[in-house]
Amino acid sequence: MPMSVLVSPATPLDLRSDTVTRPSTAMRQAMALAEVGDDVLDGDPTTAALEAWTAAALGKERALFFPSGSMANQAAIWVHTTPGTEVLCDAESHVYHWEIAGAAALCGVQCRPVRGESAVFRAADLRAHIRTPSIHAPEPSLVCLENTHNGAGGVVTSVEEMRDIQAVAREHALPVHLDGARLWNAATALQRPLAHLAACADSVMVSFSKGLGAPVGACLAGSADIITRAHRVRKRFGGGMRQSGVLAAAALHAAQHHYDRLAEDHASARYLAQVVDGAGRARVVAPDTNIVMIDLPQPRAAAVVARARERGVRLTEWHPARIRAVTHLDAPAGAVAEAAALLRQTLEEVLA
Repeated sequence: MPMSVLVSPATPLDLRSDTVTRPSTAMRQAMALAEVGDDVLDGDPTTAALEAWTAAALGKERALFFPSGSMANQAAIWVHTTPGTEVLCDAESHVYHWEIAGAAALCGVQCRPVRGESAVFRAADLRAHIRTPSIHAPEPSLVCLENTHNGAGGVVTSVEEMRDIQAVAREHALPVHLDGARLWNAATALQRPLAHLAACADSVMVSFSKGLGAPVGACLAGSADIITRAHRVRKRFGGGMRQSGVLAAAALHAAQHHYDRLAEDHASARYLAQVVDGAGRARVVAPDTNIVMIDLPQPRAAAVVARARERGVRLTEWHPARIRAVTHLDAPAGAVAEAAALLRQTLEEVLA
């Protein structure tokens, strides 16, 4: 009896990102039945429940619901910094590369990229990049971490290394903000509670629209003072939402029902990496979580992506010699296995 085909041009598998997931039937039902109010006027009960759950999970006093992680990151930068100072962040971080210079345009601060010898910066790298005080140089005002690190391929920073970075920041009286868009994946990979990772930062952003599979939304968590100030910034940025409980219900459902299955995505990513590594002399960055970066021996990423799409596998051209694949809720293990075989064949053909 022939095996069923899960991946084909007619039934494509989208591995471009874990943001491509669609709300499950149960999630849609939670959204439809959500108790709502006007969150801008006097509060939305479902949004309040999500914020309380997130604050407790991260071990923080309060949390605030945002339309997006980028807005939450920028609100944190606004709260922690003053114009004319600089934010120290990883050289490949999201806040540096993918928030269209929001720190400069919105907050009046510049980013100082920190590059270390490993995939992400360490405590010693941070110390080396903090400027000697000078009337000619901007003062530092904030340290930004990213865990997992998207640009590095979903790399996880350990709790111990995060604590070391936090200690260096404290030596210089600098607050720490954690871009934890995929902190759920980091905690899963490390087998540590979320609160252990969040304790290494003064403010933490978590996204519900990545591996957890919600359609939209993020939370910023921190002290009561930080969140009170962030609430005003969210209003200034246009992030106040009315019956936001419809969206918050999806995020809360995702956190309560999809968090525990993230290890499945990590296992699929490891399998994909194992199958395609070496095909056409391509090399895979061993995945810590659900992101697989494939480095090509020549700048043929566009051709590989196009050929794979013809076969039903959708990928991201990260740069001309690197491809990204991300496993997620809507990519079952069997489909990923078929996609891996198709991608290996594609790499061998295009890179021959």
